[in-house]
Amino acid sequence: MKTLSVVIPAFNEQDGIAQIVARVRAVAPTLRAQKIALELIVVDDGSRDQTGTLAAQCADTRVIRHLVNRGYGAALKTGFRHAQGEYIGFLDADGTYPPEAFPELCRALEAAHADIVVGSRMSGASSQMPFMRRVGNLVFAGMLSVLSGVRVRDSASGMRVFRREILPRIYPLPDGLDLTPAMTTRALHEDLKIIETPIAYSERIGRSKLSVVRDGMRFTNTIVWTTMTYNPARVWGGLGLAMGAGATALAIFLALDWIAGNQILRGYAPIAAFGMLALGVLGASVFSLGVMFSYLIAIFTDKPVRRGMFGRVIFDPPLDYSFGWLGILTAGAGVVVSIAAFGMSLSGAKFEQLWLWFLLGALLLMVGVQLGISYVVIRVLDELTRRHASTQRDLVDSESEIILSPVGAQVNSQ
Repeated sequence: MKTLSVVIPAFNEQDGIAQIVARVRAVAPTLRAQKIALELIVVDDGSRDQTGTLAAQCADTRVIRHLVNRGYGAALKTGFRHAQGEYIGFLDADGTYPPEAFPELCRALEAAHADIVVGSRMSGASSQMPFMRRVGNLVFAGMLSVLSGVRVRDSASGMRVFRREILPRIYPLPDGLDLTPAMTTRALHEDLKIIETPIAYSERIGRSKLSVVRDGMRFTNTIVWTTMTYNPARVWGGLGLAMGAGATALAIFLALDWIAGNQILRGYAPIAAFGMLALGVLGASVFSLGVMFSYLIAIFTDKPVRRGMFGRVIFDPPLDYSFGWLGILTAGAGVVVSIAAFGMSLSGAKFEQLWLWFLLGALLLMVGVQLGISYVVIRVLDELTRRHASTQRDLVDSESEIILSPVGAQVNSQ
């Protein structure tokens, strides 16, 4: 029989702690029918009221107390550390999440052979979530879906069940309310299997401790920076491509304006020209920086380089393999455009007619040089990432070898 350890972090929750503990204890028979025992742990996170005392009075409940308030995530991690079960679940102490859903979450975990089951508040079940929080969750889930390439409906749900054995792969986790999006982000980038099961969501007992603005910024920061430690090319590469697309769009507008005799952009042409130059150079720099970061992370973590931009490798072969010839072509085009502009200038053409060509030539030349430099750096990093794998293969790998003679035996060569 397996054990489900349910962790309840609590801070100043004296009005609802006994009720939520009783509701969790009430699902024990259902879990037992699924051959799952229940362990219940309440972590009193330095409460200034009677939360810990009331929890300790509940039967079959282990209470661990922080002497000072350390945060939601810290309380959960304390519970994880003391949990004995093969499965670990958690939910808030405020009554918003239904403990009656734990048997279904465990059933889904086992049926799908998943690593984590998230009780999703955004999958159609009855929900009393406030409007602004619902909007925020949609934004965070959408952001994580783009950055991970996996569809996520609820990135910050505070009710989950996961296998204890995955903890080393998803650590470290933060001490604050952003533990849940950090857990989801790390699990997705560790290629763990996450499934979402709809749960009902109720209005909390007492006053909410969540700040929409402060914690929203913290959630965003956690999702982006955690992704950066796994696949920076997805963040920086996407940003670089967006900048490059903006520079291309501005170049088209400037060309059309030049053909129309400066009648489209009028006085905004200098601003558009500056934007084209800045976005073009920054886009190439940011994109190549993201790729280089991916190689550095592969070196430090001894894992393959992640190149997928939107959930898959969209360039085959990877685009960074082409930085060399792309840089040469781009820089060459810049030289040709610049020489042509200088030639027209020597032929008597006015600067007002040629400034766009000079600017375009400079842009292409700078982007080309940036790509060329990036190609050299990336090839060095690529060699470093391959070196360890090659060493391991040459010195350790023996899967395809069969030793026919024992050590020390003499083989007749005649």
